[in-house]
Parts: sequence; C-alpha cells; structure tokens
Amino acid sequence: MMPAEALLDGKVAIVTGGGGGLGQAMALRFAGEGARIVLADVNPDAARAVSESIPGGAVVVKTDITDAEDVQALVRRTTEELGSVDIFVNNAGITRDATIRNMTLEQWESVQSVHLRGAFLGTKYAAERMREQNSGAIINISSLSGKVGNFGQANYSSAKAGLVGLTKVAAKELAKYGTRVNAIQPGLIRTAMTEALSQKVWDAKLAEIPMGRAGEPDEVAKVALFLASDLSSYMTGAVLEVGGGRYM
Repeated sequence: MMPAEALLDGKVAIVTGGGGGLGQAMALRFAGEGARIVLADVNPDAARAVSESIPGGAVVVKTDITDAEDVQALVRRTTEELGSVDIFVNNAGITRDATIRNMTLEQWESVQSVHLRGAFLGTKYAAERMREQNSGAIINISSLSGKVGNFGQANYSSAKAGLVGLTKVAAKELAKYGTRVNAIQPGLIRTAMTEALSQKVWDAKLAEIPMGRAGEPDEVAKVALFLASDLSSYMTGAVLEVGGGRYM
C-alpha cells in the first residue's frame, strides 16, 4: 500500500541489473513509493521473477548495457510505453577477481566494460531524454572498493573508482538541464554474492565494520530512494557511503 504522499508518485524509474540483489531491492522500494519500474537486465528471466514481486509488475527489457543500441532502445521503449525517464540507476555489474599478476586482459576489460562503459551509455542516453524534460535523477552504484582498493580486484576497484569520476563530470554537465547525478558506495551488503564468501573472509570483513554487521539490500535502496526523490533536490555530484562506518 502506497503512503498518502508517495515520494515518487508518477515517476518512471529504470534500474539496470534489475534481476536481483541491489537492483531488486531498489525496484521494490521505488515501486512502493509510487514509481513505475523498468527492469533492464541481460537475464530477462531473472528480471521477470523480480517483476512478479512488484505490485502491479514492471516492464522487463532484455538489455546488454555495454551495447549502445540496446541502451538507446531501452530508453526509447521506456519513453514510448511510460511517457518519461525520470530516474535511471546504473546498477548492473560483474566481478572477475584475480590478482594483477594473474588477471587476464579479458577479465580486466569485461569488468571495465560492464561497469564503466555501461554506466557511460546509461548516463548518455538517459540524459538525452532528461534534458528534454528538464528534470531527472541519475544514480550510479559505486562501491567502497572504489575508495580503498580491494586485494584481487584491480578491475572492479578501478571501475568503481571511475564511476565516482563519471558521476562528478555528469553532475556538472547536466545540472543546467535540471538533472541531478549522484553515487552510492555500498560496503559489505548481504546478497547472494557476499553470502558465498568463506566464513573466514566474511568474519575478516565484519571486523572492519564499526557497526558490527553487514548491511541489507534495502538499506542501500532507501538511500537510492533519497537520491531519486525531491528529498535530495539540492544535491548533485555527491557520493554517499553505505557501509556501517567501514573505511572512514
């Protein structure tokens, strides 16, 4: 049941990587505040499963976010079917962990492509529509690994750091068109990916967190809701850490 004054009432939100994890949490949180949702994912079956959990469902668009034509088609279809693109979340990502010594060029380039090329394309084509509307909010999902660098994640940490730079440039370029661009850096969040970590690694990560626990996906989604809504109307180019105090 929507609150009396839904924060995103009438808004249209595209979430890339919407087929699970943080993407699912953000889609559910946005929908609960009145937004109509488009789930973009290279795995449409996963996105359809998420759509079934959203009251009223969502539009599912199979999208390779590294393909410019796919991203253009995503924005075009959203505009044609729902009338606008008010919120765009660059969330899709992958990991291909290895030390620099052992990392292949393919492992490096595939992670860079999904995170940076994908976010660049999402920002570029969402912004085209947002300029016409003179309004919009773009949210980039970075990571605390982009702040400090994680052992064995040269590709991922570099890409997540790059997202911060992209956020700040886009914020400066798009402010005059009424479009805000901000980023979130999650820390250790309880998802299927992190729960696959060994107990030893999990415990070591927990020991670095002053709050003494992992975060939940919805705790990231609530910050995304803040950035997507008018609650953050005078914020752009900001990077918000959601990590329980880790790496302060």
